[in-house]
Amino acid sequence: MGKPIQRQVLPIPNQGVGFAATYDAKDPDTVFPPIEPLLPPDGAPNVLVVLIDDCGFGASSAFGGPIETPNFERLAAQGLKYTRFHNTALCSPSRAALLSGRNHHTVGMGGITEIATSAPGYSSVRPNDCAPLAETLKLNGYSTAQFGKCHEVPVWQTSPMGPFDSWPSGGGGFEYFYGFIGGETNQYAPALYHNTTPVEPDRTPEEGYHLTEDITDRAIGWVRQQKALMPTKPFFTYFAPGATHAPHHVPPEWSDKYRGRFDDGWDVLREQTFARQKDLGVLPDSAELTARHEQIPAWNDMPDELKPVLARQMEVYAGFLEHTDHHVGRLVDALEELGVLDDTLVYVIIGDNGASAEGDVNGCFNELINLNGAAEMQTAEFMASRIDDFGTPAAYNHYAVGWAHAMNTPYQWTKQVASHWGGTRTGTIVRWPHGIEATGEIRHQFHHVIDVAPTVLEAAGIPEPTFVHGVQQHPYEGVSMAYTFDEADAADRRRTQYFEMFVNRGIYHQGWTAVTRHSIPWDQGKPLPPIDDDVWELYGPDDWTQAHDLAAEDPKRLAHLQQKFLLEASKYKVFPLDDRRIERFNSDLAGRPTLIHGNSQVLFGGMGRLTENVVLNVKNKSHAVTADLTVPDDGQAEGVIIAQGGAFGGWSIYLHDGRPTYCYNLFGMQHTYIRADEVVPAGDHQVRLEFTYDGGGLGKGATADLYLDGTQIASGRIEATVPLAFSGDETMDVGSDTATPVSEDYDSPGSVFTGRIHRVQIDLGDDANDNDHLISAEERMRIITTRQ
Repeated sequence: MGKPIQRQVLPIPNQGVGFAATYDAKDPDTVFPPIEPLLPPDGAPNVLVVLIDDCGFGASSAFGGPIETPNFERLAAQGLKYTRFHNTALCSPSRAALLSGRNHHTVGMGGITEIATSAPGYSSVRPNDCAPLAETLKLNGYSTAQFGKCHEVPVWQTSPMGPFDSWPSGGGGFEYFYGFIGGETNQYAPALYHNTTPVEPDRTPEEGYHLTEDITDRAIGWVRQQKALMPTKPFFTYFAPGATHAPHHVPPEWSDKYRGRFDDGWDVLREQTFARQKDLGVLPDSAELTARHEQIPAWNDMPDELKPVLARQMEVYAGFLEHTDHHVGRLVDALEELGVLDDTLVYVIIGDNGASAEGDVNGCFNELINLNGAAEMQTAEFMASRIDDFGTPAAYNHYAVGWAHAMNTPYQWTKQVASHWGGTRTGTIVRWPHGIEATGEIRHQFHHVIDVAPTVLEAAGIPEPTFVHGVQQHPYEGVSMAYTFDEADAADRRRTQYFEMFVNRGIYHQGWTAVTRHSIPWDQGKPLPPIDDDVWELYGPDDWTQAHDLAAEDPKRLAHLQQKFLLEASKYKVFPLDDRRIERFNSDLAGRPTLIHGNSQVLFGGMGRLTENVVLNVKNKSHAVTADLTVPDDGQAEGVIIAQGGAFGGWSIYLHDGRPTYCYNLFGMQHTYIRADEVVPAGDHQVRLEFTYDGGGLGKGATADLYLDGTQIASGRIEATVPLAFSGDETMDVGSDTATPVSEDYDSPGSVFTGRIHRVQIDLGDDANDNDHLISAEERMRIITTRQ
């Protein structure tokens, strides 16, 4: 045996040995040691981490929920269920914490990437002294791959030019990545990447495409290839579907099986779930069902005409989760067929945060309408008229707050509310027959998502690195869970954990919790109270669900825990507390970098997959878009010149039957077309849009004028516009319209321009409310003359 390999300084230096120099390779003294591939220590298992998106403790049948998840149940029966496992209450922070072993503020992820600020705990930039788990495993000889969602890339780094330091297959430690970059994506038309290269789905929704099935196929293919070519090398596979985050998209055969199951509403559903949870033993007999807060309406108080729509929202969500469980089961089955399942440490974390209440009180047909603060557009009558479209490619739907609350049974509150367990407690399953003797058992030790990384390293026999790529590392802040594997009654080793999200904050310490709720995700119209006016609550160790506030009875203990929170928050970069929401989407107010500076940007034909954060923001301001193009000699030119967004909100300039057209798509509910009568003839031409914004606030109207070679050819009125975001995933493309089409003139994505686009220039007015044309007719003609 050779000498032990040191694994604390990474990369591991080549294991060279001294040898006698010889002149001739045929000399008998010419002896070299064999070249040995780098491998982890003997006995290191494969690792599969499955992370479900936006799923509450009370959703999966494995933890008493109403949604059938037989594969989660199967894994739990062969492993362990953890009932006091916690996340950060929001997706980017939970994912950054999971993959680093450090608290979310420590790695700069105090919120989602889209609202990053310049404060260290909120910058969205992972410090290089916090190397990700995947990098550590790769440098110790693991094969590494990620499939699905990555929401940890700083928004100004999401362009095709990177930098790719925070991308999974860039600096994230994964040798292979297939998925999407961002908070959500259309499950039928996702913005996909293979490593860092944009790719398109291989079929349409009509041909059966769905993202969860696609990433499962890719994961199975990758694992099979890995074991075929490197059978002695373990893998680390991180499987993070976009499900069950909005939009709730699932083929009807999955949602239809739940028809009628939720007609009694969310209050009855909570009681039924609570009873099942006690029967399963995931709650103790002493646990109490927490009361529904007044901000969450009772089912009986909802309008009768809306209830069929509400029930359908939940049917779709239930089908979505069961569909996801099915595909996780396919991946697990593939490991079993390869004969490697029992030597794979499997984590199934059923939620990166609590169930999402971002769908508002009534739920929504198009989530983007709610995110833009225009929920009133979706009346009960409108949603009832579209009820059959929920879950299909024709919708971008989310369920109501009441369903989210029910999916977090038995706890208070929801996603984003990090103060209470409804926002942070996640049902989690661990299976590893070669490393865990117990099966079908329940573990009640208190743990957090940062505990996964140290657990994996302990299982693999790999020490926590002290240096990675020459940088001294910040120690892991997680605690390995391995001590619980075969000791059900082991004393908790995680004795303290802080929580904070949007200034909803809490502290867990030796069984006690002190918490304060500052805001809720669906009630953003009201001014928030001063932070120091927040009312703190106190819950005891025997109060499993935080049902009885003891603050008035034990003010001394509450004060002690409040002080404990301040100490922990200071230690982990939580300060300054920041309760801004809409303001932080504005990079100027937030103080984060922007990729594009100034009031002008030039793009070229073929550029695409440009997120809203890497192009000029044309919302709520006057602007002009000028395209220089060539129509073929036959005079037949068709297709998109430039488009931003997609079927649920955006704008596009294109030639339709050869005629210049501008389409403004208001949330998929209203399409405004401004179309010229003239056909653009063969040759070089300039098509120009001038968008004159009314001003006076966000989302106001505008006048749009189309020009061809300096001559106005069409004009029209747009009565309302999108104020904040066109899409969560669709992008700007020059010469095509990828994913879902902005305009109803095209019945499929693509719409590739059949001529040639030389360049497209976007110009903003000096004043966001400037109502003057940006460039005069004389200036337009000067540009044309100079070009010709």
